[in-house]
Amino acid sequence: MRVAVIGGGSWGTAFARLLALSGHDTTLVCRDPVQADAIARHHRNPRYLFDVELPDSLAAVQIEGADLSGAELVALAVPSRWFAGVTEAIAERLAPRAVLLSLTKGLDPTSRRRMSELLGDVADSRRVAVLSGPNHAEEVARDYPTASVLASDDIELARRLQRELSTSRLRVYASRDVVGVELCAAAKNVMGLAAGVSDGLGFGDNAKAAIITRGMAEMTRMGEAFGAQPRTYAGMAGMGDLVATCTSRHSRNRRAGELLAKGVPAEWIEMELGQVAEGLTTAPALRGLAESRDLELPITAAVCDVAFGGKTPLEALAELMAREPTKQ
Repeated sequence: MRVAVIGGGSWGTAFARLLALSGHDTTLVCRDPVQADAIARHHRNPRYLFDVELPDSLAAVQIEGADLSGAELVALAVPSRWFAGVTEAIAERLAPRAVLLSLTKGLDPTSRRRMSELLGDVADSRRVAVLSGPNHAEEVARDYPTASVLASDDIELARRLQRELSTSRLRVYASRDVVGVELCAAAKNVMGLAAGVSDGLGFGDNAKAAIITRGMAEMTRMGEAFGAQPRTYAGMAGMGDLVATCTSRHSRNRRAGELLAKGVPAEWIEMELGQVAEGLTTAPALRGLAESRDLELPITAAVCDVAFGGKTPLEALAELMAREPTKQ
């Protein structure tokens, strides 16, 4: 299969490496021509995962002017805030029957739309799919075993991509619950921020377990309101990714939460991390989406208050703990 992976960050690099090693004719498409040239010449990404050797068969090009007409699969691994612009920029260069795969976990910050909805603006939904799960790029790039969910409105497309993308170290599950997979992917990043704030305040395992458990309750409530399947939330895209994001040393969102707890302004965190923490973009969009359905998401609201509303983490915690008691 001829594949173009759009996005030269850590996840795009790891995913492109995986495909190239699996025998697919793969090109990594980068925004920066210097980065693309370095990957093509030295078979390493100079900015992300630089200690991981990339296969000689992996090509790299700059996105501007890149020929995508021969790609059967175009996978997008770009930050959610740039996703709409990148999709629009490449639309006219796509092959008529190309499959579009979102690897991005978030919501568009302006429209609050899911990534598959943005892809649906340039392709029939039966040619659109999403991939999500506990897939830290640092581990995928080192061939550690993992699993993902691949969802599409066309279950036959999901099953075909499942066969194409599965390897001895990546187990792929097929689903038609696109809404559930994407909402899980967006919301778990916000819960990762909350878990990081807890870590930054020096709290222990009890607090982390409470965040994961009540975070899953928020995620499930959100999914039900938008027609997602409950089983999705118990699977890799839901519980699997939530646990990884809230506990892993590789989690950018958890690390971003730690920085918030230490008083680092939200707008400085990306510079500190050197990478995007999607939860910071997604939290306000997720809260707005929930409010459009009269949904109460207290952890999400608390994260927004700390990151953008001027509240201290301890003030937000006090409000959470003082909420009216409810049934589990």
